[in-house]
Amino acid sequence: MVNFTVEEIRGLMDNPANIRNMSVIAHVDHGKSTLTDSLVQRAGIISAAKAGEARFTDTRPDEQERGVTIKSTAISLYATLKDAEDLKDIPVKTDKNDFLVNLIDSPGHVDFSSEVTAALRVTDGALVVVDTVEGVCVQTETVLRQALGERIKPVVIINKVDRALLELQVTKEDLYQNFSRVIESVNVVIATYFDKALGDVQVYPDKGTICFGSGLHGWAFTIRQFAARYSKKFGVDKNKLMERLWGDNYFNPATKKWTKSSQHEGKELERSFNSFILDPIFRIFGAVMNFKKDEIPKLLEKLEIKLSGDEKDLEGKQLLKVVMRKFLPAADALLEMMILHLPSPITAQKYRMETLYEGPPDDEAAIAIRDCDAKGTLMLYVSKMVPTSDKGRFYAFGRVFSGTVRSGLKVRIQGPNYTPGKKEDLFVKAIQRTILMMGRNIEPIEDVPAGNILGLVGIDQFLLKSGTLTTSETAHNLKVMKFSVSPVVQRSVEVKNANDLPKLVEGLKRLSKSDPCVLTYIAETGEHVVAGAGELHLEICLKDLEEDHAGVPLRISDPVVGYRETVQEESSMTALSKSPNKHNRLYLKAQPLDEDVAKDIEAGRIGPRDDFKARARILADEHGWDVTDARKIWCFGPDTTGANLLVDQTKAVQYLNEIKDSVVSGFQWATKEGPVAEEPMRSIRFNILDVTLHADAIHRGGGQIIPTARRALYAATLLASPGIQEPVYLCEIQVPEQAMGGIYGVLTRRRGHVFEENQRPGTPLFNVKSYLPVNESFGFTADLRSHTAGQAFPQMVFDHWQVLPGGSPLDKTTKPGQVVEETRKRKGIKPDVPGYENYYDKL
Repeated sequence: MVNFTVEEIRGLMDNPANIRNMSVIAHVDHGKSTLTDSLVQRAGIISAAKAGEARFTDTRPDEQERGVTIKSTAISLYATLKDAEDLKDIPVKTDKNDFLVNLIDSPGHVDFSSEVTAALRVTDGALVVVDTVEGVCVQTETVLRQALGERIKPVVIINKVDRALLELQVTKEDLYQNFSRVIESVNVVIATYFDKALGDVQVYPDKGTICFGSGLHGWAFTIRQFAARYSKKFGVDKNKLMERLWGDNYFNPATKKWTKSSQHEGKELERSFNSFILDPIFRIFGAVMNFKKDEIPKLLEKLEIKLSGDEKDLEGKQLLKVVMRKFLPAADALLEMMILHLPSPITAQKYRMETLYEGPPDDEAAIAIRDCDAKGTLMLYVSKMVPTSDKGRFYAFGRVFSGTVRSGLKVRIQGPNYTPGKKEDLFVKAIQRTILMMGRNIEPIEDVPAGNILGLVGIDQFLLKSGTLTTSETAHNLKVMKFSVSPVVQRSVEVKNANDLPKLVEGLKRLSKSDPCVLTYIAETGEHVVAGAGELHLEICLKDLEEDHAGVPLRISDPVVGYRETVQEESSMTALSKSPNKHNRLYLKAQPLDEDVAKDIEAGRIGPRDDFKARARILADEHGWDVTDARKIWCFGPDTTGANLLVDQTKAVQYLNEIKDSVVSGFQWATKEGPVAEEPMRSIRFNILDVTLHADAIHRGGGQIIPTARRALYAATLLASPGIQEPVYLCEIQVPEQAMGGIYGVLTRRRGHVFEENQRPGTPLFNVKSYLPVNESFGFTADLRSHTAGQAFPQMVFDHWQVLPGGSPLDKTTKPGQVVEETRKRKGIKPDVPGYENYYDKL
């Protein structure tokens, strides 16, 4: 039975020191949803018998069927610390031992990592799940990096320990060594992304920030729990004991003393972690799984575990589950770790404010966010839209960073393109209702103060994917989320029955609302294109589109990959273009932009909103630019944020500032669709060398300058030996030694190459890292499995762009030339790429 009411939860919301907002993050199949079940079961929402198998937070039928989480799901739980003594160990003073845990279970599959970003934005702590057997995988590292980038404090659970004991039959020392290796790999990742404001957040078992357990069987423990048991028994200080129960510490029963050496009078001593913690667990496993009927009752009596009538008749794995659950309930260990070691909103918002808020750090909104002030200005960030049971309507899911939000409150809804003082992307509307998200259900709630996670009804038509809600007219936006994946795989969709077209258009709008990372647009050719992060992501999006959002039968094309146009050397001569009235001239050159600069722009380190002097410093010091050039960057493109630059290198030109806007518009237009295949440009720097302008303003308006700028940019690109860039996946494959041969054949056939392979210590598994062009990745998983008898598990994530090798894209006999021809044919443009003479004006 559910052991809390919405009123109780509402009561806890006013005490932010007792709130924990956290997300569960990990690699795919490491057991996030299964672990979450133990916590949901503790709150009385599901029965103990179902925990671990129900996967309560997998709310969609296809999630249950595939066994993969697709959307992140939030649930609020009411938790009580059993031992009131524990309150002393919480860094923020609190006298209540009731806590509100807002938990978000997120997907682990790399195609859905945009869901993880949306979940991380509204939480302050993360529970990182790592598989004992598989260790730290590629996606574990990606989500950890995202979490640390958002300044989120991690705690770790090493999951699936039951597999190590039952399947691998390891010894105690092997298991200890395995744990140390996993913990070391996690800490290596955390140390790489060190952030001063967050401090050192590496995790250690003896500090209580690591938990060991099995989500499926519902048991887990921290060293702190065992230290508490033994400290009562032996009358020793618990904190001292915690330090002794990990690492090279040995207890000598003969002298009753602790030593650092494992030798005593020629006898081998057992490591304290093994003898005090692993020993009872190994004994239970040994007695139960080997059906030692006479030993089991003695063991249970020693460990003070009481079985009920029905449970006494169980045996084997069923009995093991019941005994381990009673001996070390997972929810206790997890709650203790989260409550003691994850920050409350009060603590977290102090150091997260700088990374969250775009405006000045001393205005009223920033101060209210920093202090998590429920009486201050309302600042609420909506991180994603959740579809409701009514078709086409969405709950806005987000977090209140300051102020209090209630039903009927009038708020300013600011989209991602809003700039303070202007009217674009801004709506002023009243909130219909505020609700509490409880997995697959929702509960109405009167009002929600700062530091809490909630859903809002009635504002979905004013927001596309995310945005800021505020009551202050001067407040800036909360920063837009940065995704670690980009939509590089596209498919076009059309309706089978022409009458259904309006439904498709409406369905596409809903689809782009429901997923933070999907892109939908209408191409020049009139096709409706859906772009996603990978094959699986697209498959799920299109299934949703067909079944839910549009609800009509669709025809779907084969997947296509988006390319980028670039240049490989400086323009061979200056490109000149005259305006239609022949009174104005533009002289331009194009040159390649360093890959490092392009990556910094895409990662947001260098951007159009930065202070131009600070930006020039970075470009000059780190990338060797000339300072004068670096200060005279006119704009970034396409979409004002892309990785192409327009630099003003002119000297003493009259009226130059008057045409700046027109040239910038031409630049945005040109970089959005390049001259070779009408694909966006990337990593090109255009230098404006000289401009000749008519003295009379009427002859140098936008109509004269914009097309001229575009033609000059095209000519400069075509003169600088153009190239095509294709997206490349980083593909990590786990494979046993005997199946290694199959991998190389499949990768070579698909233009992939291996750059690193290493064996997992203590296992027969190899980790192979390789680069694989996205274009060659369709059907790769099936191909790989058929060549390795199903033993290889690939995981692919978009990594970088690379120039498509094999010659010039202007020559139809080369590979890039064929790609360009196919792309132009698909877009319905003439098959031949026009030469630079078509854009270049002779003097």
